[in-house]
Parts: sequence; structure tokens; C-alpha cells
Amino acid sequence: MSQAIEQFYNQFLEVIHHLGWTEAIDVAVVALVLYQLLRLLRGTQGTQVLVGLILLAVIGAVANQFNLVLLGWLFRNATFFIIIAVIVMFQPELRRALDQLGRIGHIGRPLSGYNTRLYSQAISEAIRAAERLSNKKTGALIAFERDVGLEDYAATGVRINGEISAEMLQSIFYPNSPLHDGAVIVRGNKIVAAGCLLPLPEEGAVRERLGTRHRAALGLSLASDALVLVVSEETGNISVIEEGKITRNLDSDGLRRRVSVKVPSSPNGNGFLRFRR
Repeated sequence: MSQAIEQFYNQFLEVIHHLGWTEAIDVAVVALVLYQLLRLLRGTQGTQVLVGLILLAVIGAVANQFNLVLLGWLFRNATFFIIIAVIVMFQPELRRALDQLGRIGHIGRPLSGYNTRLYSQAISEAIRAAERLSNKKTGALIAFERDVGLEDYAATGVRINGEISAEMLQSIFYPNSPLHDGAVIVRGNKIVAAGCLLPLPEEGAVRERLGTRHRAALGLSLASDALVLVVSEETGNISVIEEGKITRNLDSDGLRRRVSVKVPSSPNGNGFLRFRR
């Protein structure tokens, strides 16, 4: 064992001696990838799976070191199945990682229908509806599509494809209406669909007690870059959820400040779209 340690030490010194700037960049990139991977796994069931895989790797290394023939044969022949199992078990984390990679530098922007001017118009109408729904303690869940498409979730609801208005949103979320319990998905200044089902966050990802609407909004914000507006049916409080962060108990002015968006050009010429009350 001491000979193996000495050999490892000599190899380590050899690597350090020949270390250049390209190798340093290589190490930095690998470290960054591992760090981002651990961030994606934090707070999910993938953490326990990763610990299990590390233990398997340690057992495999021990079997190889001590020449355990049967155990070594088992690991060599099970490698393919372990890789397939890892892909299946880490599918949510892998999808999330690829999604975040696609957002770097707005690479996906040319493929997206996101338009800040139309988005701001839709937000203005949604704010008016949210104020009225809040006063009546009527629950609502409105998701605004941005760079990441929400077509998969829109397909679970009823197609509307109509221009957004406060009155339209109020009628959709009217108590006991067929579409009341689902989410409305907005693209540009159009309501794409209503009564939609949104993804719930994984167990362990939410550390506080939330209602179904807030959980669904949080799940969508973790799976995309959508901004989600929620009106609580119990309290009438208005919340905005974005990138897994919840801003609660917003009044009219606070809501406008939270969701206002700067646009390239606007009718009033000052770079902001004027909200209607």
C-alpha cells in the first residue's frame, strides 16, 4: 500500500511540473461543471442516488485493488446497465441542466416568440384582473411565456388563442367555472390556453408549506424562465414567482414595480409601457 501511495505522489508531482495554462483552464472548466452539477442535485432525491453511485465506485476500486475476481466481473458486466439507470434516474436534473445551458447568452432567443412590448401589455391586463380577483378572494394562476416555450403545458388545457384582457381573465377564473382550477398560459398578448396543468416541484425542493397553486407556479418557474402570477383563494394575497423565488403579499404598486419590464420602444417614448389602472 505504501508503494502505491509513493507512486501516486510521484505522478502528482509530475503532473504539477508539466502544468500549463491550458491544463489550468481544463481543471477550472471541470470544476465548474462539477459545481453546477452539485447545485442541480442539491435538495433533490438525486443527492442520495449520487452518494450511492460514489459508494459503488469505491467498492469497484477496492475490488480492482485487491483482485476480487467475482466482484470485479460483476462490475464490468453491469457497467452498461448502471449507465442506463443513471440516465433514467437523473432525467429531471439532466433536462434542467440542458435547459439552463440553452439560456446562456440568450442562445435560444432567435427561436423564441418572446416580445417585450406584447409581454408588457399582457402584464398590464393581468395586473388589472389580479387586483379585482384579489378583492373578491378568487384564486388565479397566470403564467407568462418568455424565452422558454410552454407549449407542452398549454397542450394539457383548453385552447383559447384570444387577445388577453382583464375581463377575459376574470371570466376564466370565475368560481365554479370549468377552467377555474387550472392555469392560464400567456404568450405575447394572447391567452394560449386555460385550465392547464403545471408541473409540481420535486419532493424536498420546497421547504415551506404551500397551496396547490403556489406549488404548481413554483414548479413551472423551476422548469422554465416563465413569470407566474398567483392570487390566493384563501387570503386574496397576490404573489409573483420567478426562478423559484416567491414574492408575496404584493399590493397594486408593489405588483407593478415587481413585474414592470423595460421595452425597446413604446408609445409614450420613455422606454416604458404605461400601465392602465
